[in-house]
Amino acid sequence: MIRRSDRLDCVHSDIRGPLYLEALRMQSEGIPVLKLNTGNPGNFGFSLPDSVRQALAQHIDEAVPYCDFRGMPAARRAILDYHRRRGLQGVRPDDIFLCNGVSEAASMLMTALVGTGDEVLVPSPCYSLWSNNAYLGGGVPVFYRCDPQNGWNPDPADIERKITPRTKAILVINPNNPTGAVYSREILLSIADIARRHDLLLLSDEIYDRLVMDDLPCDSIAALAPDVPCVTFNGLSKSHVICGFRCGWMVFSGPEGALDEIKAGVTQLASMRLCGNALTQLVIPAALDDSASTKAMLVPGGRLYEQRKATLEGLSGIEGVHAVANHAAFYLFPGLDRNVYGFRDGQDFAWQFLQESHILVIPGSGFDWTEDLRFRIVMLPEPEVLGGAMEQLRSFLSHHKR
Repeated sequence: MIRRSDRLDCVHSDIRGPLYLEALRMQSEGIPVLKLNTGNPGNFGFSLPDSVRQALAQHIDEAVPYCDFRGMPAARRAILDYHRRRGLQGVRPDDIFLCNGVSEAASMLMTALVGTGDEVLVPSPCYSLWSNNAYLGGGVPVFYRCDPQNGWNPDPADIERKITPRTKAILVINPNNPTGAVYSREILLSIADIARRHDLLLLSDEIYDRLVMDDLPCDSIAALAPDVPCVTFNGLSKSHVICGFRCGWMVFSGPEGALDEIKAGVTQLASMRLCGNALTQLVIPAALDDSASTKAMLVPGGRLYEQRKATLEGLSGIEGVHAVANHAAFYLFPGLDRNVYGFRDGQDFAWQFLQESHILVIPGSGFDWTEDLRFRIVMLPEPEVLGGAMEQLRSFLSHHKR
């Protein structure tokens, strides 16, 4: 038998892992399953904005040939304008690379950055895209702690403690997946200062920066620290409900010349794959000019706002369940008290919940969190569906007390 690469040994994608495959098996046998495992709005009745639909229809012929390997000029100009409004300084169109989703952007950047044994500081809990790409490069993701007692903000002291001579970068996911946290400016400034003092690259995943509720400010760390090398990642998958379009990008910023070598590596990789999907790039200017459709989801009466409300109200009062309310995106990362419930671990809880209640959630271990027993809820179904799911959780847990 021909063996797979050992660089896959630590790679995991629990969101579409064994629990998901079991849910698909159940569905194939006619068992209905509510899948709260993946943030895919189009599967829950969300539709793309008219601005996106019209831009695609009006410009489709422009996507026939290969485009610039960095991305279409009009798309990069729109992205440049967007990030300048977010406060980024000194950025030019050639500092922007269009990719097939943030997933490809992260893969390209980490391939250009991470060599054998190199370390990247990533948050725990963490969206596994980032830790997986560190493993694939032969590197090591080193997990720093985010604190549920401080609104899931990162712990700067823990970040500093974990820096070694092998450390190359600090990753920030803000707003965060899986917690839905929005980091405070003070925390971001502290992280930037650590990167500055230790000569580290900042990586900032900001894919949810347009999905912030409660009138909270959401700062871009690159804008707060223009003197620190940074690569910022963003896209339209979530804010404009077009996950399947695979529309993402990365923006290089910081001191002149500091990222030339990494950018050259990304250029090599971008050239190898010829170009990103040109069809999706057509809609970027119109989408970034259309904030109204996104904001409508985030205020009282809007779907994301009301779905969060239904979930939190449904969880309230369930014995041994504790959750920090999210302020962005559509994720919640509640915990279960081990003194109340007898589950061996998060996998045991999620498996039994799927089998008995036909609801799929992902345990905290899928996000590299092992401190206590947690799971991620994707809050995308209609409010009444989420309310019913929380009642099913209440009933399920009542039968699993110690």
